[in-house]
Amino acid sequence: MFRLTELIKNLSGASLRRFIHQDFHEVVDRMTIIDAFLFLIVHSIDKLGIWHRLPVILGLLYLSVRRHLHQEYSLFNVGRSPTGVRYNPADYPYRTADGKYNEPFNEGAGSQGTFFGRNVLPVNQQDKLKKPDPMVVATRLLARKKFIDTGKQFNMIAASWIQFMIHDWVDHMEETEQIELVAPKEVANQCPLKSFRFYKTKEVPTGFWDIKSGALNIRTPWWDGSAIYGSNEKRLHKVRTFKDGKLKISEDGLLLLDQDGIAVSGDVRNSWAGVSILQALFVKEHNAVCDTLKREYKNLGDEELYRHARLVTSAVIAKVHTIDWTVELLKTDTLLAGMRGNWYGLLGKTFKDKFGHVGGAILGGVVGLKKPENHGVPYSLTEEFVSVYRMHSLLPDYLQLRDISAAPDSHKSPPSTDKIPMPSLIGRGGERTLSGIGFTKLMVSMGHQASGALEPWNYPMWLRDVVPQDVDGTDRPDHVDLAALEVYRDRERNVARYNEFRRALLLIPISKWEDVTDDQEVIEALHQVYGDEVEELDLLVGLMAEKKIKGFAISETAFIIFLLMATRRLEADRFFTSNFNEETYTKKGFEWVNSTESLKDVLDRHYPEMTVKWMNSASAFSVWDSPPPSPNPIPLLFRVPK
Repeated sequence: MFRLTELIKNLSGASLRRFIHQDFHEVVDRMTIIDAFLFLIVHSIDKLGIWHRLPVILGLLYLSVRRHLHQEYSLFNVGRSPTGVRYNPADYPYRTADGKYNEPFNEGAGSQGTFFGRNVLPVNQQDKLKKPDPMVVATRLLARKKFIDTGKQFNMIAASWIQFMIHDWVDHMEETEQIELVAPKEVANQCPLKSFRFYKTKEVPTGFWDIKSGALNIRTPWWDGSAIYGSNEKRLHKVRTFKDGKLKISEDGLLLLDQDGIAVSGDVRNSWAGVSILQALFVKEHNAVCDTLKREYKNLGDEELYRHARLVTSAVIAKVHTIDWTVELLKTDTLLAGMRGNWYGLLGKTFKDKFGHVGGAILGGVVGLKKPENHGVPYSLTEEFVSVYRMHSLLPDYLQLRDISAAPDSHKSPPSTDKIPMPSLIGRGGERTLSGIGFTKLMVSMGHQASGALEPWNYPMWLRDVVPQDVDGTDRPDHVDLAALEVYRDRERNVARYNEFRRALLLIPISKWEDVTDDQEVIEALHQVYGDEVEELDLLVGLMAEKKIKGFAISETAFIIFLLMATRRLEADRFFTSNFNEETYTKKGFEWVNSTESLKDVLDRHYPEMTVKWMNSASAFSVWDSPPPSPNPIPLLFRVPK
């Protein structure tokens, strides 16, 4: 039987090769027969470039098949997996301070200090760390010439939100040794810093024969709200009041500041006012949950109230990101259906609210599955995930404040007043600036201002001369050129360059610059920096230069990592699967999560007058004076993209 299966596979493989790009022959040979045929379907659609133009139901089918392939072939463990280390989840019906005891077969998975995983096998670039020079790349292909915005699609709350999430998920452990980058003469007069020093990423032996070294994540990669709770017991102790389960917050609704003027929150490294007010908002959310649970369950003490409120608040954050933020980022009917499908399944919210989770992930959604699923690889976030979340081009050069004492116009838009330079909103200085502005004024101002676009020549110049911070929020002595540093970081961490990255994600590689973009100015600049060597194109540059799918604020290449990891963050977590229930969350807490659909819902809970007066848009993440979408009588699954 085994020989017959092998014969069928070999014959099928020989037939398939004729229809498949030669760069994929090797990986297809390693696939099962079924997966090889599934890949052929996906690959054929890719060659036509039409998946995003298919009817919604067919687009979802394409994405489902592609996600399956990546779950099988784009998840690589880094480090040894503990064997025989098992515990009873019933002993830990709550999220721990450091992320332990979530994955039942591996108590340490997803905890602070574990390895970043991989979606693409490491590509050693140690001999090419400065080829081409990162400061040349930053100057000629990334540095902002003129601010490009996203129109009405994405606002500054949305830009702040993704940084809020990064503070929840990822941060690399560093060496104590510094290295220096010096601007070459050809671009030195265009660089804000002629040289800068920074700490290397700490490379740690894995003790494993496959991937021999990796980097450690000093945040917890679970969707556990660690941006407000911290990633260890010490930080958690600092933010808790130890009364009625609550977290510390100032009377004005902003984060409390310590004696050094540093915000008291779960993560304060490299933060700014936009992240700070989102942290403050969800501290208020946590405390409101505590009040509700205390009224409903009078026997619950401080620790129990805290634990339940953390579960509820973390789930609200995850839900807002999944069915609100991401839907605005990838503004198409197909992704609207896909992201809601992740949470509710194809049967939809009304059915799930009434009957609970029915069927598997397709019908009932990933959230509420009977058991977590890690596809044979212990949960982590990956180096490639970090790389595609390099989105600093979303940030403008200044924040346009609005006069909220004035009457709104017909689009609920307040008049403009002062412009605040973005550097004035960073770190301790940013907290002082924020205290003078106030929560409502800053939130309304950010709601009415479009974010930057993820395009070439749109990386903020002020981030090319910025002061980084330590984990305690204190400034470091050396300024850095963040644009050049991000190019260097991908190389240092052995993340594949753009073309190899695409191959590894089963995307058709480029053979010439015109395959990336039809913008002649960009093509000429790529040729100037990289010559004809398309294999040398840095990932960050490729992600910015790549022509976008209509409605997508990010590149298709970045989206493929999202497709895999957005689902994985939910399906691998028992608090979104086997423990997503009334018993774990409490009946009242479970109702709280199920009744919250958007960031607007959260704002309405705490600042009910804000959105009524100042928000015209349907989502808090699109520019607030934009009109809500027109009603569409066609059911979502049966729509056809324009």
